[in-house]
Amino acid sequence: MAKDRELTFLDATAQAELIKTKEIKPIELIEAAIEQIESLNPRINAVITPLFEEARRAALDRSLDGPFAGVPFLLKDLLASYKGVRMAFGTKSMASFVADHDSELVSRYKRAGLIVLGKTNTPELGLMPTTEPQLFGPSRNPWDISKTTGGSSGGSAAAVASGMVAVAHGNDGGGSIRIPASCCGLFGLKPTRGRNPLGPDFGDLLGGFVAEHVLTRSVRDSAALLDATKGYQMGDPYCAPSPEQTYLKEIMTPPGSLRIAVLTDAGDGTAISQDSHAAVNESAKLLTDLGHEVIEDAPTFNRELLTWAFTVIWASGCVSTIQGISHLTGKKPLPEDYEPVTWGLFEMGSGFKASDYLLAVQIIQRISRDIGRFFVDYDVLMTPVLAEAPVPLGTFDSPSDDPLRGWKRAGRFVPFTPLCNATGQPAMSVPLYWNTGGLPIGTHFVGRFGDEATLFRLASQLEEARPWRDRRPPIS
Repeated sequence: MAKDRELTFLDATAQAELIKTKEIKPIELIEAAIEQIESLNPRINAVITPLFEEARRAALDRSLDGPFAGVPFLLKDLLASYKGVRMAFGTKSMASFVADHDSELVSRYKRAGLIVLGKTNTPELGLMPTTEPQLFGPSRNPWDISKTTGGSSGGSAAAVASGMVAVAHGNDGGGSIRIPASCCGLFGLKPTRGRNPLGPDFGDLLGGFVAEHVLTRSVRDSAALLDATKGYQMGDPYCAPSPEQTYLKEIMTPPGSLRIAVLTDAGDGTAISQDSHAAVNESAKLLTDLGHEVIEDAPTFNRELLTWAFTVIWASGCVSTIQGISHLTGKKPLPEDYEPVTWGLFEMGSGFKASDYLLAVQIIQRISRDIGRFFVDYDVLMTPVLAEAPVPLGTFDSPSDDPLRGWKRAGRFVPFTPLCNATGQPAMSVPLYWNTGGLPIGTHFVGRFGDEATLFRLASQLEEARPWRDRRPPIS
């Protein structure tokens, strides 16, 4: 058992190397991951749809190939279609829906050799920055099971942090990779808009807000997986600029001396906790020691307009999703089929006009140009990921008589991450700080549009200077 636990806490690159050199067989690694899931999942509730028998069969397939051949993997139960497997989107209105095809991203994961062990928990429709769906129950943070994992990729984050798997799928429409990465002490990168495909079912989600990638314990796993999945799919509405070299090569390239702006004021009156300030201050000192130029500065844009536009697009997206579910199921949407906060957003979104949506898109595009000009003078912008440490489960609950209470509270938790979804820029949460209570606090780094390369170079340098991979939560 101890040996198996050590296997599951290797990163995916090391696991793949052990298989390639025949030191272990894929089935051995799969069995170790299954044992870890069965041991920990009752306490953490990260995996909501096990696919163990399918994974065992895949592990015995002699034709298994790819850079991650035989490595265990988990899919978030949102957007990533896996043929023949339930995809519930965290809502009872989709509880019996079974996908009839693989999404393009899932096909690319399979071609990379990853073996899917199951689907992970997500909040209803991925709308909230915590993973507490009524349908499946809350995922619990392995650093403190009374606290949130973050969301909406919280099940994936809890699984990776606790050593169930080395890498798991996530998606990010307002911070949903970076938020749980911060809460669970992981590396989480949201790629540039259009870097990974959303097809065949989706092209533009929420006006381009949504990007997909993975949560990992190591920087090199994130880089190698993006190398394996990146690239245009026919019909994509966006195409990210082509990288100059592989991201694996980028992490072996020194970043040089970067000009890094630091921002800790959300600009809307949101209180930023001492923990979040401490994480950024510690990171700023480390960056300075590494030879970077760190300057307090902030992009100039109309935050009030951004908040309005983001809300219009987010709530309209909720309406669109629920209407899409209605088409799939043939059932009229009813409030009793959804959680109060989801229905509250549906009602809010139903009150917006098409002209409101188009105006919101125009505002987002104009602000994106304002932000883009800021990156003429700076290589990276550093902020807190979150305004506070991981909060107790239940913090974002919404009663039926005040359905948007949780949504408003969420805004005070995540004042920094949504900007990058609006602009399409790459951004990452890096686990460089733990508070006195033993909870991880991520630091947020934003790069120029299309420039994951600089972020990967910087992340690799930070990982070497302040390694985090050997940190393990109490539940692991």
